[in-house]
Amino acid sequence: MSKRDYYDVLGLERGASADEIKKAYRRLARQYHPDFNKDDAETEKKFTEVKEAYDILSDPQKREQYDRFGHQAGFNNGAGGFDGFSGGGFSGGFGFGGIDDIFEQFFGGMGGGRRRPPGPEQGNHLRYDLELTLEDAYAGGDKTIKIPRTEICEECKGTRAKAGTSPETCSSCGGTGQQQVTRNTPFGRFMSSQPCVACRGEGKVVKEPCPACSGQGRIVKERKIDIKIPAGIDDGHKLRVSGEGEAGLRGGPPGDLYIVIRIKPHKKFKRKGSDLLMDIPISISQAALGVEIKVPTLEGEASLRIPEGTQHGTTFRLRGHGMPHLQRSGRGDLRVTANVSVPKKLNQRQKELLVELAEISGEEVGLEHKGFFDKVKDAISGA
Repeated sequence: MSKRDYYDVLGLERGASADEIKKAYRRLARQYHPDFNKDDAETEKKFTEVKEAYDILSDPQKREQYDRFGHQAGFNNGAGGFDGFSGGGFSGGFGFGGIDDIFEQFFGGMGGGRRRPPGPEQGNHLRYDLELTLEDAYAGGDKTIKIPRTEICEECKGTRAKAGTSPETCSSCGGTGQQQVTRNTPFGRFMSSQPCVACRGEGKVVKEPCPACSGQGRIVKERKIDIKIPAGIDDGHKLRVSGEGEAGLRGGPPGDLYIVIRIKPHKKFKRKGSDLLMDIPISISQAALGVEIKVPTLEGEASLRIPEGTQHGTTFRLRGHGMPHLQRSGRGDLRVTANVSVPKKLNQRQKELLVELAEISGEEVGLEHKGFFDKVKDAISGA
């Protein structure tokens, strides 16, 4: 006959507090205590059931185990100990595949040679930060980089053994890669397994190591890798070169090489997506009267027409003079911002002309009652 859930026995929910468990036990213990129900075998059974439920749920450690495994945790009928797991007929039911999987979760395996030596393992991926100029990113093309990486030893072909010899089956584990150990756990004493110390879990040992790689099976070499840079590539973009990472283990495939692009700051241009941004200074007269000027691009110079009356901070767009688009044909734009430059020093003639311009425009100039240009005018007239 299967046992009732301990929480049902005490009439509680699973989230009940310690105080609620204690109160429920005291109430039911008085109700079913044999001293108050003499010659009633049924109430004696119920009292025993209540006592067993309380012994488990009042102990935080036992309650945790019960909440996880239920009665399969093997509590010894409230006697305060563990019976341990019984392998016969156990089929899981707690998200595990059975008793072997529970041992796998808690003790690292049952032992008995079930584990196999580790198989092929892919090599590590590598990262390389490639610094490019903006001109390099604009043009794209082929680049050659040098990277240090681990590769399969050419002498032993990765076997780790000296030429003419081969790895031998480990005598300590019989080639299983595992060793049995005894562990004392809250569930009892168990035999479990762990990677063999002699062969490091590989099931093979090398008696005569390869002198070229010191028995490692891999060596570090510097390799040249040719990569193709797409035109218009941006800062932070990653390129993946398949199979150019470190060599794999035990016949596993090599890892990949990831190239992270870093674009150096440019003296003239800033970048925003596929557009290029730049500032260009113009004089007051150029801003007022208009002018056609030459502006730099990444392919030479281009003409830009500044219309008369241009204000400071006005941005002009030169279409198709930006960076190439990565995902489609065409290019971005070059955005040129006009910065009207005010001269810091004027010769006498320049001052006269500016004073005359101010008079014609009816403008008041100067910082105080008499400004700079007034003082210039006074100086010129001898006032």
